[in-house]
Amino acid sequence: MAKGPVKYFVVDGFTDSAFKGNPAAVCLLEEERDEEWLQSLAAEFSIPVTGYLTRITDPECATPRFRLRWFTPVAEIELCGHATLASAHILFATGLVNSEIIEFDTLSGILTAKKVPDVKATDASSKIQTGGAHEGFLIELNFPVDPTTEFNSAEVSDISEALNGASLIDIKRTTTSDDLFIVLPSGKHVMELQPRFDAIQKCPGRGIIVSGIAPPESGFDFMSRFFCPKYGVNEDPVGGSAHCTLTPYWSQKLGKCDFIAYAASPRGGILNVHLDEQNQRVLLRGKAVTVMEGCVLV
Repeated sequence: MAKGPVKYFVVDGFTDSAFKGNPAAVCLLEEERDEEWLQSLAAEFSIPVTGYLTRITDPECATPRFRLRWFTPVAEIELCGHATLASAHILFATGLVNSEIIEFDTLSGILTAKKVPDVKATDASSKIQTGGAHEGFLIELNFPVDPTTEFNSAEVSDISEALNGASLIDIKRTTTSDDLFIVLPSGKHVMELQPRFDAIQKCPGRGIIVSGIAPPESGFDFMSRFFCPKYGVNEDPVGGSAHCTLTPYWSQKLGKCDFIAYAASPRGGILNVHLDEQNQRVLLRGKAVTVMEGCVLV
């Protein structure tokens, strides 16, 4: 039996301006599709992550719940911040859900997205200035902490070479995602870093998160970038899930739980982040902009 068309949207996450932040495709599935089709469509979109949403009908659950899977152009992944933000944005902005909270059933367990008023939202003039992209609300994601362990390896020189000889202040390894987490001398070093993606593919772990203290005049607390060529994404423009590691690390170093973080990729992105120490959760707040919509016909 032929499958019906699939509605899709392309959304830029962790930004209030089109063509900034991190792009994700969001596909609304009326019926399950096989994994080969899901991966092939993600490769066709050829953007960092494609998210697939399937509504879950549960009379006992008052909160709208959706199954959510994430695929890079080459593989399925267990957690993605910007594609979750994009998925929640579409459900809220199109009126597909009327609730203020959405639950997502994922490989990382049940994750929630909450619609939060944007206290900085202004009048209609701001909509004119932003080309109508200003939606007037933020989305808060509730994600698990991804702690780090010490990295003791003879491969430090290879990692430094992969980061083009950068000075490495600290090296750790994430427990859940199996990424390398590297601290550079400053946010300026993070912004100016020119990584060697071929060499990163030879480094241990899935990918490399780099971070540093932001310049005081920037208005941010810390900056970061995320490189993951092994999964078909040389540089993830805004690594939302990377902040599940960044937040507890900088909380310990800076002695606070609330941050304004900047993803220092060429596209850039802003995240408001809170560490819930008691429950070991990271709350990520950001905005999103819908830039494209259409139907997949096959």
